Amino acid sequence: MSGPSPTVDPAASRATLRVRDRSYAYHRLDAAGVPDLARLPFTVKILLENMLRHAASGAGLVDANDIRALATWDPANPGEYELPFMPARVILQDFTGVPCVVDLAAMRDAMAEMGGDPARINPLVPADLVIDHSVQVDQYGTEAAFLINVEREYERNGERYALLRWAQQGFRNFRVVPPGTGIVHQVNLEFLADVISARPDASGELTAFPDTLVGTDSHTTMINGLGVVGWGVGGIEAEAALLGQPLYQPLPVVVGFRLDGELPSGSTATDLVLTVTEMLRKHGVVGKFVEFHGAGLSRLSVADRATISNMSPEFGATATLFPIDDETLRYLRMTGRSEEVVDRVEAYAKEQGLFRTDASPEPAFSESLSLDLGAVVPSVAGPRRPQDRVALRDLRDNFRTAFANGLVPAPDRVSEASEESFPASDAPSHEAPAAGADEARKPAAAPVAAPVAASAELDYKPVQVQMDREQFELRSGSVLIAAITSCTNTSNPSVMVAAGLVAQRAVELGLRTPAWVKTSFAPGSRAVTDYLTDAGLMEPLEALGFDLVGYGCTTCIGNSGPLAEPIAAAVESNELVGVAVLSGNRNFEGRIHPLARASYLASPPLVVAFALAGRIDIDLTNQPLGVGPDGNPVYLVDLWPSPEEIADVVLRRVRSEVFTRNYASVFDGDERWTSLPVPPGDRYAWDAASTYVARPPFFEGISLEPKPVPDVVDARVLVMLGDSVTTDHISPAGSIARTSPAGEWLVERGVDPRDFNSYGSRRGHHEVMARGTFANIRLRNLLTPDAEGNITEHLPSGERMSIFDAAARYAAERTPLVVLAGKEYGSGSSRDWAAKGPFLQGVRAVVAESYERIHRSNLVGMGILPLQYMTGENATSLGLTGRETFTIQGLSDNLRPRQELTVAVRDEKGSERQFRAVARLDGEIDVRYFANGGVLQTVLRRLAGSEAEGD
Repeated sequence: MSGPSPTVDPAASRATLRVRDRSYAYHRLDAAGVPDLARLPFTVKILLENMLRHAASGAGLVDANDIRALATWDPANPGEYELPFMPARVILQDFTGVPCVVDLAAMRDAMAEMGGDPARINPLVPADLVIDHSVQVDQYGTEAAFLINVEREYERNGERYALLRWAQQGFRNFRVVPPGTGIVHQVNLEFLADVISARPDASGELTAFPDTLVGTDSHTTMINGLGVVGWGVGGIEAEAALLGQPLYQPLPVVVGFRLDGELPSGSTATDLVLTVTEMLRKHGVVGKFVEFHGAGLSRLSVADRATISNMSPEFGATATLFPIDDETLRYLRMTGRSEEVVDRVEAYAKEQGLFRTDASPEPAFSESLSLDLGAVVPSVAGPRRPQDRVALRDLRDNFRTAFANGLVPAPDRVSEASEESFPASDAPSHEAPAAGADEARKPAAAPVAAPVAASAELDYKPVQVQMDREQFELRSGSVLIAAITSCTNTSNPSVMVAAGLVAQRAVELGLRTPAWVKTSFAPGSRAVTDYLTDAGLMEPLEALGFDLVGYGCTTCIGNSGPLAEPIAAAVESNELVGVAVLSGNRNFEGRIHPLARASYLASPPLVVAFALAGRIDIDLTNQPLGVGPDGNPVYLVDLWPSPEEIADVVLRRVRSEVFTRNYASVFDGDERWTSLPVPPGDRYAWDAASTYVARPPFFEGISLEPKPVPDVVDARVLVMLGDSVTTDHISPAGSIARTSPAGEWLVERGVDPRDFNSYGSRRGHHEVMARGTFANIRLRNLLTPDAEGNITEHLPSGERMSIFDAAARYAAERTPLVVLAGKEYGSGSSRDWAAKGPFLQGVRAVVAESYERIHRSNLVGMGILPLQYMTGENATSLGLTGRETFTIQGLSDNLRPRQELTVAVRDEKGSERQFRAVARLDGEIDVRYFANGGVLQTVLRRLAGSEAEGD
């Protein structure tokens, strides 16, 4: 689509759109000078409108050159250009939102200390924070589980929530959805997003424009399924966006994904997304935009589409757009949006060429893939990565191949009958159950013969476990956790209804869940429990132990809570491979639960099926998952509902009034929320005794002008890592060990281990988070290859110690630090503490083979230099052991984007050599951020400087 550079007058693009009795100003895309606008991908059209509108505003942050760069976009060769993107709003969740609020509060203090007005530190675009990441599955399998878990949530997080209540009152354009309400992405999908927004512009005229956003969670992309462009960013970038700073993106590479046909009976949207994830991961879409097209879209609901878009981080795409079409309008009506909103969406999208039909011309994409929906088969993903799809029929072999140790010759057997389930009720950090937990136990739904073990020549050795009055066998492959959780699937009525129907049929046949399976049900909005209750499907789910435990992310982010002590002891002492099955989006090793070495992602109905089976190494396509009271085997096919059954329930029970009723008071909160103490004033009153919230040191001693960046001289390697190191490895969100540096720090301040909570909940306190950096129990540091977890070797002394203690010792010795890594460094969740933590430990640079997009940006945003080995090189090929010293010079000598730098290395014998690496400062704005010591320092200096100049 490239051609002569068009003459662009952004102000001349303004026009008027009449919808019913209301008029809206808007900016015409056909005024941007695109040679063939009809074949421009919808993603690019929305980005183009964003720049056209902001250039017309005259604010000076976007200009005609930016518009021309995108208007002449060539799909085959997008070119090199950094586009300024101004999102219409920002969404946050509490794990990442709390540190954002802490940083903004600290910036207000710094602004005052620099002689400026603290009130200038204020969101300039609307922000919504949804508290969804803190609830933990302490109690399960009882009607009281939800209330008990919420009560514990408030006990643990009162300080954090008081901070958020202060922010709700102290900042403009800042709303908070209180605990016990929903998951951020599902609330966004069902309520917050309006697809085509309407706000007064600077002149006061009501202006219509495409809704766009960024969010402090990598799964922000879920909203792409509704036709809204948005993606996850680190908290650092989100704060910059809140303060009116453009986010810079390279010219997009857009991958077209054509869908044809329709899903076969027995396959779900979950199976589709796992297939798509596998395909896109194999194709390679990191840093690219994906856009779906083709007639198959008309047979996918918005909920199905959102399930796919939600998994964008898992296949590496920046965003995954499904364009606006008739199904979008149907979903908006179903979820209770007003007819005014629906009419505006339809009229604007059709006027601007943003409305898709099956007859729409195929856009010109940079790359293309296709899939016949009819080829999708029932699948799961695991045991350690979401992109590793396994057909259901192959799952037994998959698990036994991955965990072959422990297989011994064994005859076919049927396990002993189970009589009742055990509901764990205890504190976080996976400790032993509290006294009195027995009394909360829920009676068994019905007596039934136990699940059938997989028939095979080899089997895992069983371990006898006595729990309460019941004895049963555990072995590697036993399902310890079965969780219907995460917005990925709980936002989709079809798979939630399917789970309810599977449970209903199982109860009718007399099946129940084995005692060793910890079951939980944590949907992303209250609407889900409403329509399932209305359909009579919550009762059978509860009969199998899937009682409501909370409206939050729970197991998907590692808040699975403790296992019963006898089970935990049996797994640990016998080194069993415990299994978690969840309807989530992440299953990295160690994430779900420390004792669940294998984790599989599955659709909600399959989660129910595996809970009933009690083990993972079973072929559910031809082996029974249990036997009924009559002694007859029960197969998955006996429980599985038809597409017609599912569609009938969805049509009759998932109605607009369900959503309007549940979202009418979404920002109000209960009495616990409204009674939280709120510190007065525009500046936050820091409590020196708090172990949850503290003023961070990032702005200490900041001046109006940045100082030159010092070279890295004779740096030591803090950790040397391999491929696919995730942000969970760098900055875990889960439990805090008593003997860890963070645990010891908390104990020194009088915190009982029972009240440690999680790292994710303590992201508002830098002392905890610095000690928790690289504290994942599954971290593999090549400096200590025979050990796993939070350990490294201090050099040159050779002493082994925790990574934090080593960093502290290096700091005392004034030794700078670097990290060596392999491919895909920083993959997984968008987590700013995965950059903040290393910064506080003294890391000046990371040298890796490749980076995940958000994490690379976060490193730059904290002033850490991301270096990338030259193509074809890595630590092994260069002979690096991690025991050398590293020197990187020229960091203040007019760095250029992606400049090659020389790294000087001295080994233990004193021999010196060099290698070249690319500074992954990908644009001029990255260079500027790095020179300022980070993005927030850049913004703070700009605001303080403009005030000093009288702006």
